[in-house]
Amino acid sequence: MTSIFSKIILGEIPAYKIYEDEDFLAFLDAFPVVKGHTLVIPKKEIDHVFEIDDDQYTKIFAGLQKDCFCII
Repeated sequence: MTSIFSKIILGEIPAYKIYEDEDFLAFLDAFPVVKGHTLVIPKKEIDHVFEIDDDQYTKIFAGLQKDCFCII
């Protein structure tokens, strides 16, 4: 099922991208609760966050630590 996130990944919906690689996309939240709130999503479509496999889980958190997705 195509979600709003799939449309952002495909460029059908504009987003302010913070980081992108072959597996993940990080972009600013369109309606943030706090300034700089960033969403990090896998490019492989899944229905629930708990369905992320171990390899993707490791990559996303290694990327967060290495590339420091933070905005000040």
